[in-house]
Amino acid sequence: MPRVAKFLRQLGHDLRNQLNAAELQSAYLAELAEEPELKDEIKRLRGMISEMAAVLERITSGLGPTKLTLMQYDAADFVEDLRQKLATDYPNECAKAEWSIQVGDATLQIDPQSLQPALMEFFANAFQHDRAEGAISVEARIERDHFVLVIREPKRSFERSTDKWGLEPLRSVRQGHYGLGLHRSRAIIEAHRGQLNARYDSPAASLITTVALPLARPAG
Repeated sequence: MPRVAKFLRQLGHDLRNQLNAAELQSAYLAELAEEPELKDEIKRLRGMISEMAAVLERITSGLGPTKLTLMQYDAADFVEDLRQKLATDYPNECAKAEWSIQVGDATLQIDPQSLQPALMEFFANAFQHDRAEGAISVEARIERDHFVLVIREPKRSFERSTDKWGLEPLRSVRQGHYGLGLHRSRAIIEAHRGQLNARYDSPAASLITTVALPLARPAG
């Protein structure tokens, strides 16, 4: 897998260079074009190029090494920031989610720029894939020296194994999706010295995802 990841990162880098060159060339053509119809076509072409470059960026980022810029962050503020981001990106689904937040004044040592998208991946999957009737419930609590986030999503049936949850990149590939989201999220969580666990509760018909992160060490 490391060799495959290195190959894909290099391939993505090379292709993005070519796409950037094509974008510059199309921008030049747009300046030369005089007919409105031709200008519109060039605009659409530039949009297609930009979209493909963004896809390649997501792929190479998903396979790249995890680098963190850590800072102290109040757990309550982090959860609230996560809720606001979810409300912006998934307003209808988030409005139906049930939250229980009991984190007190605990503090985390995290890179919020990487950790928030990592957690957003679990919600995106919950909102979009094989969802059953019922509300998604989210619990944030403190257990000893860890911050724990538990996401319960209703699923009538679930046939996948959770033993290697997030450890099998490229397992599920389809148009526009390349099986890297969970893998990247797990890598970010583990880079924070955290743990990711998923299990399917058959009696409750729920997929339960649990993220545990160590609290910040007291100063001094």
